[in-house]
Amino acid sequence: MHLRYSGVCCLESAWRRPRPPALDRSGLVRLGTIAVDGTKVKANASRHKAMSYARMQSTEAELKAQIAALLHKAAHTDEAEKNEPDLDIPAELERRQARLAAIEAAKARLQERQAQADTQRGRSPGDERKPRGKDGKPKGGRPYKRDFDIPEPKAQSSFTDPDSRIMKRAGGGFDYSYNAQTAVDESHHIIVAAEVVNASTDVQQLPMVLDAVQTHTGAQAVQVLADAGYRSEAVMAKLAQTHPDTELVIALGREGKARGAPKDAKRYPHTVAMAVKLQTEQGQKDYRKRKWIAEPPNGWIKNVLGFRQFSMRGLEKAKAEFKLVCMALNLRRMGAMRAA
Repeated sequence: MHLRYSGVCCLESAWRRPRPPALDRSGLVRLGTIAVDGTKVKANASRHKAMSYARMQSTEAELKAQIAALLHKAAHTDEAEKNEPDLDIPAELERRQARLAAIEAAKARLQERQAQADTQRGRSPGDERKPRGKDGKPKGGRPYKRDFDIPEPKAQSSFTDPDSRIMKRAGGGFDYSYNAQTAVDESHHIIVAAEVVNASTDVQQLPMVLDAVQTHTGAQAVQVLADAGYRSEAVMAKLAQTHPDTELVIALGREGKARGAPKDAKRYPHTVAMAVKLQTEQGQKDYRKRKWIAEPPNGWIKNVLGFRQFSMRGLEKAKAEFKLVCMALNLRRMGAMRAA
């Protein structure tokens, strides 16, 4: 087998622009059916160096009061030195001001995230907590609990890796993590796209992953298999426009807990069509392949390569690190194929 380009150039965007023809020349990827899956990977962030929004507010007030007191003492230096000879006012001021700046920056990050979430819900600044229609006029419904861009008191931000997010881990509990996305080719289980996001859900990630596949390989997949976490009428409608030659097979519910499909074909045409497809023998046969295509690479990454936590901090660095890990897995896979 010709392995000159190693079949992993699709992931070389970790440090430079990809060269799509390399995958074709390697002969490893046919890009017929691919399966997409997401897995949570722990961030390099300390849970002890994080703070909730409510705690930020109280600590911010405390620090401001302490700074004001120190400034008052500085204005009466002689008296302060007489009563507290060991007090280094400039150093104490610098320490507290640095801490205050870090907390204010963390608060701003939380408020920005909440503003984005509120905007997606159709809210706008100054809405007086009242649901409003597209015309901006109040409509029926329960009032919102908080003002626009104000996070929940328990919302947290990490000081060590601000880009990471609290995510639920398998087996229970929560960690600061990233959501790693992989697209795996059916023919030789080669990872043809590897991306990282800091959103805990997979529902909006499919267009990004398929765009990455096309960028890295120069082609669109014939068929894409995905679990119920990727189910979205809006996403399926978008992909029908951007990837018209790609067949989607997306579960509408978890195995054994099928979620009912909507019956309104005018409002949810793609979801209704998917429900019909999954009821056919061919649709069920196609979807059954997803588990043995998509899930083993994530298992190999964590259990064979031992990659369970990022070493780098920040979303962009996490993306590069995960691409390198997937490249290592591809090389390992290719070595085994060559030995066989």
